[in-house]
Amino acid sequence: MTTHTPSSGATSAPDGGATAPGTTTPVLALQNLSWSVGGAVIVDDITMSVEEGGFVALIGPNGAGKTSLFNLISGLTKPTAGTIRLAGRDIGRHAPHRRARLGMGRTFQTSSVFGDLTVGANVGLAVQARTGESRRFWRLATPAGGADAARVLDLVRLSHRVDYLAGDLSHGDKRKLELALLLARGPRLILLDEPMAGVSAGEIGELTNVIQDVHREQGCTVLMVEHHMEVLLDMADRLAVMHHGALLTYADPETAMADPDVQAAYLGDGA
Repeated sequence: MTTHTPSSGATSAPDGGATAPGTTTPVLALQNLSWSVGGAVIVDDITMSVEEGGFVALIGPNGAGKTSLFNLISGLTKPTAGTIRLAGRDIGRHAPHRRARLGMGRTFQTSSVFGDLTVGANVGLAVQARTGESRRFWRLATPAGGADAARVLDLVRLSHRVDYLAGDLSHGDKRKLELALLLARGPRLILLDEPMAGVSAGEIGELTNVIQDVHREQGCTVLMVEHHMEVLLDMADRLAVMHHGALLTYADPETAMADPDVQAAYLGDGA
């Protein structure tokens, strides 16, 4: 287990994470978060905070525990020990849908959209769920779900596909539609689990730009797992590096990538 002490000038937040002077309560705060199965430690005593508007990339070799940590944060798995706070609220016992209502959104490694509905209808349903009109599930007020849906589709660069069936989209466009579904719910924190997985090389650049636009223009706080290092180093302001379930380091990309332990664990000896 590695202990991460606050850098010079930082203060200790109420949740135990490191918080820079003058900042508000972290959007996400993990304190001594652990998860064990049958005596095997999968997530090992992780403490970290993600500030409002931050972009954190979660990296590590296969089996490091990245998706397991996402499952704990999003409520799919209950922790063995530790706490999870969203904007200061302890959500450790909240079901996933309650976390979503409090402002957390997540995508998964496998795309999940309503393939038999149009792009506009998909986003329209997400808008209705946020506005409390979800009982009108099959009777959308407008083809694209209204002005909110149109704005979101424009942000993810899918306005020209509003009448396409979601199932007919390319994999990259499905990933953008998933982002639109999250944004329609008005999240404060979004967890992106390998958004580039399965996306063609020709679509990675535009999807990267869309994610950057979402972060910059919507002000969303982002925590992302991704294996494309060239993508992460262009977007993230901090890297959280996991190894054997523990947090190896949590720092700005330049500092993290220069860490000999990170190079040995993630990039290989002699990197």
